[in-house]
Amino acid sequence: MERIDVALIGAGRMGQVHGPNAARHPGLRLKYVVDPRPEAAEAMCQRFGAQAASLEQALADPSVKGVLVCSSTDQHLSNALAAVEAGKAVFCEKPIDLDLQKVLQARPRFEGACFLLGFNRRFDPHFKTLKQKLDAGAVGKLESLQLINHDPASPPPGFIPTSGGLFKDFTIHDLDMARWLLGEEPVQVYATASCLVDPEIGRLGDVDTARTVLKTASGKLCVISNTRRSGYGYDQRIEAFGSSGMLNAGNVQRDTLQTLTEAMVAGAPIHPGFASRYSDGYRDQIHHFADVVHGRAEPFVGYADGVAALVLAEACEASMRSGTVITL
Repeated sequence: MERIDVALIGAGRMGQVHGPNAARHPGLRLKYVVDPRPEAAEAMCQRFGAQAASLEQALADPSVKGVLVCSSTDQHLSNALAAVEAGKAVFCEKPIDLDLQKVLQARPRFEGACFLLGFNRRFDPHFKTLKQKLDAGAVGKLESLQLINHDPASPPPGFIPTSGGLFKDFTIHDLDMARWLLGEEPVQVYATASCLVDPEIGRLGDVDTARTVLKTASGKLCVISNTRRSGYGYDQRIEAFGSSGMLNAGNVQRDTLQTLTEAMVAGAPIHPGFASRYSDGYRDQIHHFADVVHGRAEPFVGYADGVAALVLAEACEASMRSGTVITL
């Protein structure tokens, strides 16, 4: 397979996930790493034989056909637009931006762009299988969903002020999954939330525990459970209830070993965090991006999905603050 040059913008937390996956892909070659911290860029370059570069240098190189935007959230939109306008295929971590109006104003600049948005859970093999069975009618007509998304432990307080809040940072993944699985857009949103995990999160103006109910025009319901701290691992589950049964994608354990004695039955713990739990999905996401760069596929999830999820996240926050159902 021909290897096509790509550039990575951002060598931080998500760059450490996507950069290595791109560098190891047989159809991609990581040529440039762009990061305002020289030491972070150099560390990535030394691992994969890339060059540290400025954004302008990377985008000016005609051999670079794809760009992975893994910079800080406040830079996603500007970096993505710069890459789009340089004629590159773009993979961008979610969200496009925390400000819905800025995203909407940029709509004309995204028209015709080759743009893949990083809602990685659509690429998880367990959730993809559930979606396929759901669409095939394995449990009849879908009536309701239960999505459980619980972090193992709360983030450091310093993360909260720039995160965009629980709904835009965290629940937004579930909102995208709900749209994908329901097969139609929610028209009503009700969310209630509390600060039960860390009082400092509340002091900073955010919440850490929430329940959200979505309703579609046909009456389908989705309940989303979120918390910043489970206490037992990274809890990721989906239950889909249909007219003739239920589909259940449960937690993935780190191995299949069980210990059975007269006193107990014990198994391996579930994954401790997002990087290991969704490692297969992240790899498949970059495989899809490679197909996009090579011209073999159209982006599976893009700008319009990012807008829709952001609209729902803002509706969640408005519902929480008002205590009312928000009609879209």
